[in-house]
Amino acid sequence: MGNCHDCFYGGPKNTNVRLSLPVVCFVWEIAMIVLFGIFVRYDEETDAHWSEFKIKHNISSNIENDFYYRYPSFQDVHVMIFVGFGFLMTFLKRYSFGGVGFNFLIAAFGLQWALLMQGWFHSLDHETGKILIGVENIINADFCCAGTLIAYGAILGKVSPVQLLVVTLFGVTLYAVEEFIILSVLHCRDAGGSMVIHAFGGYYGLAISWILYRPNLHRSSRLHGSVYHSDVFAMIGTLFLWMFWPSFNSAIANHGDGQHRAAINTYLSLAACVLTAVAISSMSQKTGKLDMVHIQNATLAGGVAMGTSAEFMISPYGSLIVGFFCGIISTCGFIVVTPFLEKYLKIQDTCGIHNLHAVPGMLGGFIGAIVAATATESVYGKQGLIDTLGLTGNFAGRSPGTQGGYQAAGTCVAIVFGLVGGAIVGLILKLPIWGDAADDNCFDDEVYWEVPEEEESIPPVLEYNNHMTHKNQDLCESNFSVEQI
Repeated sequence: MGNCHDCFYGGPKNTNVRLSLPVVCFVWEIAMIVLFGIFVRYDEETDAHWSEFKIKHNISSNIENDFYYRYPSFQDVHVMIFVGFGFLMTFLKRYSFGGVGFNFLIAAFGLQWALLMQGWFHSLDHETGKILIGVENIINADFCCAGTLIAYGAILGKVSPVQLLVVTLFGVTLYAVEEFIILSVLHCRDAGGSMVIHAFGGYYGLAISWILYRPNLHRSSRLHGSVYHSDVFAMIGTLFLWMFWPSFNSAIANHGDGQHRAAINTYLSLAACVLTAVAISSMSQKTGKLDMVHIQNATLAGGVAMGTSAEFMISPYGSLIVGFFCGIISTCGFIVVTPFLEKYLKIQDTCGIHNLHAVPGMLGGFIGAIVAATATESVYGKQGLIDTLGLTGNFAGRSPGTQGGYQAAGTCVAIVFGLVGGAIVGLILKLPIWGDAADDNCFDDEVYWEVPEEEESIPPVLEYNNHMTHKNQDLCESNFSVEQI
């Protein structure tokens, strides 16, 4: 049996995906078309009957259409998903095509599947059996994709595009279920997704990476690193994410003060996070030099941790405190925890999502629980407390303390879904049918991409710049020689 097992799981790798990748793309996209045709329709604010809807509901202006409140935030979130996450993953010296390109593939498929999965749970018209979608649905679909893109960070460079589509299919499905449990059943508040996005996505990716552990990954160590220009490209992703994170955390918050407060709290937390991340990065080196890995990643941890409590009255100085400690915790994670996870727990976390998403997301969930549990009417006002904690309808009788307990429970649900779901998906991905690369061929774009040849060596610039001609002549006419130095 042992020999059969080794033959099944440890045989030679075949990375030819010429058949499997097109089949999966075509079949799954045709399935999306069919399912959208059966189930998906425009909601009242998107449909051409909007004029009639306005009259019926005494709406006087088109400005009151939710599009005008939400679309700017949607665009910011959209940039984060496709540009921010994509370029953040270009730090590997020979895997920039895979970082940006496969990020593009995951998000493009994931947002379609997310509209369906989330629609069945949240936007289904039970009279017609149709999913009604508007601008808030496409924001939430991007959020759903973010969970899978976070997981991709843990397995970056080690899996095939077909495996990534499988990760997305199951990741979006798991996300939709855990989101429904956390937001609808437990009725937690999580505007920026510390729980449902970051904690889930982080632990989902870590569990997959644990199952897909490669004992001989050191054979690709020559490519498991960065070069100067790849780190610059990754820093572009960091800056896009950092700038737009206030929109991410406030995109679906309550109109008015909730959205306003969420943006400011995130803004302040991110700013504080940069300072402490830089400080710890400098302290970790004898010479005080900064590590670009820390600056690319740990500086974003404040935005992750602020997700759940973004719309709460955590206060401006409270936001700074969250960012202060998350910068320290995340940077220390890259220095100490990531090597420990790989050496002792056999978790090969390529992008360090444990330190940027999993732990800050978990902390953000529990911070939100504490802030909710300590909320008072004197701070929020009676109606403000009801609106912020969502204490209406069946949940009107909840006290802030009870709400805090449910917030903590929601964080645990997200972690469990990530770990258990990731382990199951990892076992599926372990089947030798997906075209993943061998241990000595990871982190290399040439496995799945047509890569152009490197530029030929360019002759010295003095031979090409006309404006330097006279300087060349001066040098030639002078009596100066190398021997004189």
